[in-house]
Amino acid sequence: MKHLVISFICDDKPGLVDALSRTISEHQGNWQTSSLHHLSGKFAGILEVSVDESQYAPMTTALEQLTDFNLQLVDAPNPTEKRGKSISLSLTANDRAGIVQDISSVIHQNHGNLIKLVSQQQSAPHSGQLMFTAKVIISVSENDVDSLIEALEAIENDLMVDINESYGI
Repeated sequence: MKHLVISFICDDKPGLVDALSRTISEHQGNWQTSSLHHLSGKFAGILEVSVDESQYAPMTTALEQLTDFNLQLVDAPNPTEKRGKSISLSLTANDRAGIVQDISSVIHQNHGNLIKLVSQQQSAPHSGQLMFTAKVIISVSENDVDSLIEALEAIENDLMVDINESYGI
């Protein structure tokens, strides 16, 4: 089996996922992990596909011929083997420029690896003030979890950090 990571961005319109999934399916590809989003009138995503070696070249050629997509195809010779401890956190703070950089810097400085980040900006229910919310998954050694949480909470006095779950991966 070969593995392929596909990223794309295109103008949003109906039928995009159908066209992409049909092309993968026609070559007996297996759509595995993905994240797809509508952002400011664009549709963007990243996904992992596994496919038999005999179908790999025909499938990549067919994908590159999809005219609605700006695709990037990257070979992933071996799926990443996940090891260690991961924590899932919810972060909430007043929105401001640079907050993602501050969060990612603290994670890096505390020996963490950001596995997943899903963020949004939304209005607070009563005040209407813009709030930054994020769900993150971080791989970190068991010994660094407490210091990482403390460092995240120290970024801003209004940054709330909730641990959703902790698990080995």
